[in-house]
Amino acid sequence: MTGFARTSGAVGDFLWTWELKSVNGRSLDVRCRVPQGFETLDGMVRQAAAEHLKRGNLAATLSVDDVSSRGRLSVNRAALDQVLGLVDELKGKLAAAPASLDGILGLKGVLEIDIPAPEPETMAARQKAIETGLKQAMMELGAMRRVEGGRLREMVFGHLDEVERLRLAAAASAGAQPVNIRSRLEEQWRELMPEGIAVDPDRLAQELAIMAGRADVREEIDRLAAHVGAARDLIAAGGAIGRKLDFLCQEFNREANTLCSKAADLALTNIGIELKAAIEQLREQIQNIE
Repeated sequence: MTGFARTSGAVGDFLWTWELKSVNGRSLDVRCRVPQGFETLDGMVRQAAAEHLKRGNLAATLSVDDVSSRGRLSVNRAALDQVLGLVDELKGKLAAAPASLDGILGLKGVLEIDIPAPEPETMAARQKAIETGLKQAMMELGAMRRVEGGRLREMVFGHLDEVERLRLAAAASAGAQPVNIRSRLEEQWRELMPEGIAVDPDRLAQELAIMAGRADVREEIDRLAAHVGAARDLIAAGGAIGRKLDFLCQEFNREANTLCSKAADLALTNIGIELKAAIEQLREQIQNIE
């Protein structure tokens, strides 16, 4: 399921922000981006993701802004004195414009940036704040995914209702009734047999029974009913049911395909085609369920 969460905070002049984005996926795939120096957080992100999510693609990004790490400019006096000495030494020997202040300060090594290293206590406080922020973001992401899950629940139930409606229509179809199947096969048999050729009634009954058995879709209809019930029970139970529903969709398709192949009249064939379309719509929504 999709979701987004963003948390931010500060420890003194140190600012941090977590952004979590999740999209649909068949398994759990975590991508973590953290600034240099915070690489150890990658494992923590993956552990937290495994605790809160079962499937989906999660992108976790940590952004930091340490005002103190911007450092302060200072002049390297030894380097500056060396440069000024060279300027005086070469004065009048080269046809060049006089050295400017900005040109001298722009020389490498003259200006330095002094970045103070944070104290261990400061680093520990930052680390703790970032970890707390990650946990909060994970909870917010989970809450957003649960809201979406509630909407998906109603949609999936709607698709299951449609599958059940078509199943009942197939069961009520004349093409699914054994008596009608037998009558139609007898008529086809009489049309195919040449006139004047006697047929052993027992053999005819045997052949018709075999053909009627092959065209009987009651078993597929009963299994469809069982699959609809199992899907509803899974959704009612909750939890990580996406993979189980994936499997049920495969079984739905298997029964629908068999029903279409056995259909002995156009009406039942049309119902089978509608059934396959409804199952595909159900499958598309199930891909979004954890």
